[in-house]
Amino acid sequence: MRATWWRAAVPLLAWLVLFLVPAPAGLAPRAWSYFALFAAVILGLVLEPLPAAAVGFVGVALASVFRLVEESPAASVTWALSGFQDRTVWLIFGAFVFSIGYGKTGLGRRVALWLVRVLGGRTLGLGYAIALADLALAPGTPSNTGRSAGTIFPVIRNIPALYGSEPGPSARRIGSYIMWTAFASTAVTSSMFVTALAPNAAALALVKQATGLDVTWTGWLAGVWPIGLPLLLVVPLLTYVVYPPEVRASPEVPAWAAAELSRMGAVQRPERVMAALVSLAVVLWIVGSNADIVLPVVGSQFIDPTGVVLLAVALMLVTRVVEWDDVLGHRAAWNVLVWFATLVALAEGLNRTGFVAWAARGVAARLGGVPPLGALAVLVVFFFLVHYMFASLTAHAAAVLPVVLATGMAVPGLPVRTLALLLVYSLGLMGVLSPYATGPAPVYYGSGFVPRRDFWVLGLVFGAVYLAALLAIGIPYLTAVRAPG
Repeated sequence: MRATWWRAAVPLLAWLVLFLVPAPAGLAPRAWSYFALFAAVILGLVLEPLPAAAVGFVGVALASVFRLVEESPAASVTWALSGFQDRTVWLIFGAFVFSIGYGKTGLGRRVALWLVRVLGGRTLGLGYAIALADLALAPGTPSNTGRSAGTIFPVIRNIPALYGSEPGPSARRIGSYIMWTAFASTAVTSSMFVTALAPNAAALALVKQATGLDVTWTGWLAGVWPIGLPLLLVVPLLTYVVYPPEVRASPEVPAWAAAELSRMGAVQRPERVMAALVSLAVVLWIVGSNADIVLPVVGSQFIDPTGVVLLAVALMLVTRVVEWDDVLGHRAAWNVLVWFATLVALAEGLNRTGFVAWAARGVAARLGGVPPLGALAVLVVFFFLVHYMFASLTAHAAAVLPVVLATGMAVPGLPVRTLALLLVYSLGLMGVLSPYATGPAPVYYGSGFVPRRDFWVLGLVFGAVYLAALLAIGIPYLTAVRAPG
């Protein structure tokens, strides 16, 4: 207790200092008071004087009771519980149930053993296999939570144990490397295709509404791949360097994995059912969000990605692949459900109180006299880093993108198309920043393989690398070469 009291004191002190400072010009006092509480919650998530879910719960409870977001008591409680209505929250929960099915049926272990048999001689090879698997699924899976947390994570979760690596002291043997590589890779693949992340298409609609620019699927691809492909190729290697695994080469492990597969014998019925349900989910993720291409009669979308997960979980229960008691007993799933739901509500509170719009206007006001490309870089950096205040990429795009675009259009000589593309390309990449920045983040954070401090530090390091690539490659390339519309 004596060693950790400061973990609670720092967030409380930050709240008190901000609360006592008068509200800046142009911002309502209530909005400033809410920001003070929000800043304290974020510090609490970093330092964890309480478990992360408890920190978020305390924050949303205080904001609700003191009506810092909504004026009436009833509306304040409705806001506080709004995160539990968020589709991504339940998509994350469903991904945890998928992992139960993979583990209980043995399918996850079988696939993990197969991967290790083929590529397990070198840890770096496993890292590239994971990144390329995500890339292969990305064009047709508009939910990175479904793709990474629901499909890839349940499989790779079984790999560390094969090397004697579990959450805790042995995590760094190989588990930490595998988990961070998978998470950092999905942030890159989410930006490489319009259809790899749901907010991408919504962001393009906002761009067209604000600027009149129409970016096609191929236009997106032509503009982003000079940025995204080098990043995807460097992620496993960069993780290998900055967060090295203890196990780097195990030539005897593939032979052992082959023997284990032989001992497992033929694929059993529960494994076949689980594999069929996962395949059904992937097909529905692809077809459901691209129905205008695959099933023109149905329309642009006939099933939401979260609806796919709910259906798959229901079928897992009906086929007895997973029992309801298994779901009730999965503490990590319920913990992440509460944690992410409260963070979604808290982040939305910044938008409702007008703090985000005020901050964006403040950045815009300071761009007078800045050269066009300098202003472009400042706007991209602001748009990227302000995501620390959001737990939803969709909410971030809806709240901040129109303001930043309008600001850029008001700067004489600023290349608006370049700005618009860099902003929409950044949506997937910024998901690497924090344990709540995108749907898969709570799943990988909750796995326990990447400790709290490491997750925040790695998020900052990789976020800086991704942002540097956007600016260093994206600005000159998109300015010099007009990608096809």
